[in-house]
Amino acid sequence: MIDLEAVVALRAVATNGSVAAAADSLGFTPSAVSQQIKRLERGTRIALLERVGRGVVLTDAGRHLVTSSTTVLADLERIEADLHLAGGGPGGAGDGGATRRVTGEVRIGAFSTAVRGILVDVLPHLRDEHPELRVPLRESEPWETIALVASGQRDLGIVHRWGGVALAMPDHLVETPLFTDVADVILRREHPLAGRAELSPTDLADQAWIATFDSTICRQWLRRLFDGVSNAPRIVHESMEFENHLELVRAGLGVALVPRMGRPPLHPDLVAIPTVRPASTRGVSAVHRLSQADSPALQTVLDAIRRSVAESTRAESGPAIE
Repeated sequence: MIDLEAVVALRAVATNGSVAAAADSLGFTPSAVSQQIKRLERGTRIALLERVGRGVVLTDAGRHLVTSSTTVLADLERIEADLHLAGGGPGGAGDGGATRRVTGEVRIGAFSTAVRGILVDVLPHLRDEHPELRVPLRESEPWETIALVASGQRDLGIVHRWGGVALAMPDHLVETPLFTDVADVILRREHPLAGRAELSPTDLADQAWIATFDSTICRQWLRRLFDGVSNAPRIVHESMEFENHLELVRAGLGVALVPRMGRPPLHPDLVAIPTVRPASTRGVSAVHRLSQADSPALQTVLDAIRRSVAESTRAESGPAIE
């Protein structure tokens, strides 16, 4: 019998590219992941990993097992959800629906501003309303989040799409649009452009920019913003934290494009101005595997996120959402 827990470890190596990264994503030690895969190799009597330099890659058999296991693991998730709905778990038909005692674990992956703008409010409410529900959080870039959800290492992801920046969505994932976030250009109040009602890429072509790393979707969108504008944007400082961007702008070291969601109140020294042609907006969505669509635990978390977004939309003091 194939050890399914070890298969999950092998899938994590395939997704993350190394045993160490797989261990980090699963919350195990590298030694534990290696032992799981060795146990799987002994059970199947087939080599699943091979060394290449200082790292490892999956053998043809390993890749075949990872691909073939997708359906099996998805079926097990469906069976677990059906047990809850049929009365084998709390809140299902077996207890008449009299109480909604939700248990289990829903592992979330989300980008940084979604953590600050959504989940810091949602997670405490879930803890208070459903004390037997575990909702561990991992911060990750959207494409990493999709890979983690698709491979079964996370159960629910919050991702964003900037304009036309591609974000591939596997067929076995369900995407639920949540809202549209807006990003503004942040400048010092005495900046020559600070009095404008809106800014275009040509207005900003000569500016020094503070941006996220080159590998991020936000950085890709900043480049797309200047399509057709030569030698722009000119990046002078890089940081993954938008709060650092605000402080660097305040220090007079450049300008920055910062989303409204999760953004703290601006210091009086700073102003925020929207862009036009194209407007800087991003669609924020939740993603989960189709096999978990009937999971009471996952739906409880997703409903809580939707409620939080709806309340923020209505509240004048909430994050700026269109």
